[in-house]
Amino acid sequence: MVKKFPNHPKHPERICWGCDQYCPVDALKCGNGSVATLHPSELFGDDWMTWGLDAREPEAPAAPEPPEEKA
Repeated sequence: MVKKFPNHPKHPERICWGCDQYCPVDALKCGNGSVATLHPSELFGDDWMTWGLDAREPEAPAAPEPPEEKA
């Protein structure tokens, strides 16, 4: 079962966010390397959850207006 990803952790700098193990930054178990993966809030700021939401919604194409009839 996948752990729920925290949106706003208190101290994101203390944890590696690279996999579901959420290891301390000084004890990486997954072989991710020597550098911990940053939480999105560390990279993009506290409003990271709202970025790109408008971009995912497809825009409806504008309906062509019917030609005007001449009287």
